[in-house]
Amino acid sequence: MTPGTPDFWHRKRVLVTGGAGFLGSNLCHALAGLGARVTALDAMLPDGGANPANLEGAGVMLVRGDLRDTELATLCQGTEVLFNLAAQTSHMGGQRDPVADIAINAVAQVRLVQAMREAAPEAAVVHASTRQFYGRPISLPVDELHPVNPPDANGVSKWAGEQYWLLESRVLGRPVVSLRLTNCYGPRLRIADARQTFLGIWMRRVLEGESFEVWGGAQLRDLAYVDDVTRAFLTAAEQAGKSDVTGRAFNLGGAPPISLLDLAELLIKANGGEGSYVTREFPADRAPIDIGSYHADDRAFRAATGWAPRVSLDDGLKRSLEWYRARMADYAF
Repeated sequence: MTPGTPDFWHRKRVLVTGGAGFLGSNLCHALAGLGARVTALDAMLPDGGANPANLEGAGVMLVRGDLRDTELATLCQGTEVLFNLAAQTSHMGGQRDPVADIAINAVAQVRLVQAMREAAPEAAVVHASTRQFYGRPISLPVDELHPVNPPDANGVSKWAGEQYWLLESRVLGRPVVSLRLTNCYGPRLRIADARQTFLGIWMRRVLEGESFEVWGGAQLRDLAYVDDVTRAFLTAAEQAGKSDVTGRAFNLGGAPPISLLDLAELLIKANGGEGSYVTREFPADRAPIDIGSYHADDRAFRAATGWAPRVSLDDGLKRSLEWYRARMADYAF
């Protein structure tokens, strides 16, 4: 069943930036199913998560454009809800080219803020943020009061982008909600490599009958299945005008935390027991920006909205593998 409230979304004009990416495309499919009029904006950068196959059958309009330089006024005109998912998410990419990283995640966000201010001043905004800028946790689970201590350039730029949107809410009263996401997985995730998340390449290797690598292994992660994340975005938008929701940044978690080694075993189990992995030390170039163990305290979002994850990790992994098994030609390239 499609999540969300059909009466709320019917004929609503929605703009999804990063709409051909993993989370954005799943959101576009759900919105179209609810009767919304959806425009997906995506730069379709080759190293990102966008994939033309992601929007097949969605019935939405895809506009190819980069937030850094595309004309935004017309796209934003009349928008009633903006889901803002366009971002540079590669941590190593941000380290290698911090100027491009901040141009995408911060400067381009200011362009979008200004365009929305002029073209759609009443629109609600749900911004996709990240747990990354908390850095290495002082204690677990991590709540929203945890100090911000970005471990890399990407964390700095994502923090800046989020703060520009929250400032828009504080100063001008726009209904804005920011969701700080944990590791998300499921259909339409980039699995060709590990640019989007380590689990992507794990799934590809398992499906191709090859061994995958586990770096370290003791680190804890909480993983969120994409259907639960999509429902969280829709819920945030539907409730964005509420006084206890608007203008806030919320952590969003998922399944209970699991070590990477236990996750590797669970993935193989989900594949019918087929698969293997090897463990290795964390690569020297990545070790300084690794955050160690993390899992979110998302009780604030649950209490404010009533949202809770519904898909178990075991079920989510099985669903993901089944979905990709029939679509490897479109995703393993």
